Amino acid sequence: MKYDALIPVIRKLAIEAGAEIMAIYNSDDFEVKVKSDDSPVTAADEAADALISAGLRAAFPDVMLVTEEQAASHKLSGDTFLIVDPLDGTKEFINRRGDFTVNIALIEAGVPTRGVVYAPDRNRMFFTLADGTSVEETGAFDPDTMGEIRPIHVADSDNDALLVVASKSHRDQATDDYINKYAVKDSKSAGSSLKFCLVATGEADLYPRVGRTMEWDTAAGHAVLLGAGGKVVRFDDHTPLTYGKEGYANPFFIAHAPGVVLKQA
Repeated sequence: MKYDALIPVIRKLAIEAGAEIMAIYNSDDFEVKVKSDDSPVTAADEAADALISAGLRAAFPDVMLVTEEQAASHKLSGDTFLIVDPLDGTKEFINRRGDFTVNIALIEAGVPTRGVVYAPDRNRMFFTLADGTSVEETGAFDPDTMGEIRPIHVADSDNDALLVVASKSHRDQATDDYINKYAVKDSKSAGSSLKFCLVATGEADLYPRVGRTMEWDTAAGHAVLLGAGGKVVRFDDHTPLTYGKEGYANPFFIAHAPGVVLKQA
């Protein structure tokens, strides 16, 4: 995979998918269906998936593609693949809370090496450059012309005053019990893969996830965090979270700045 060819394509597709999503989000009403795993899906998920899938298959026909909306038909046949969550944070979307994202990532040998996270209602976009470093773009988000970008990096964490971010829709007692092991200065809630990006920009030090996620939920945010100097590890043994697992299900995990001294579960 040539990274200098990949990055403009995934950035453009994320912005175009974001426009499709926002057109539906700003409409008077939209249908919400329930998938076989009881998770919700909307016309926005489906429209964004169709747009991104077509774009990636046209640009990179020889690279395997895994998307949330088509996951049942995917069979991994190698350790390099593109993985997409066209609308992460569907519950945020349905409840019109704004914290939803478009996510596209490249996995190589179990590691998310490049990715883009676009939050169209928050006007925030984060992605890795060809060299693997992460940036945040500001501006009009023109799909054909990159705006102003700034490098992002994780915080130099103070373990006596940590900033923690946790799930808005899935926060529970187990999450709070784990957070309470740390000296926390401030704690906030956010939806979707934005939590990874808040750690990547230094707006948070720690994001623990004690709950179900799938690889497409985390891959792009994980890539952005890695490119900003952060880490994502398994909750149980603090080894790196890897991709290409059977069924695409993740274990519990912790995303963090490297200066955070992790506590045992």
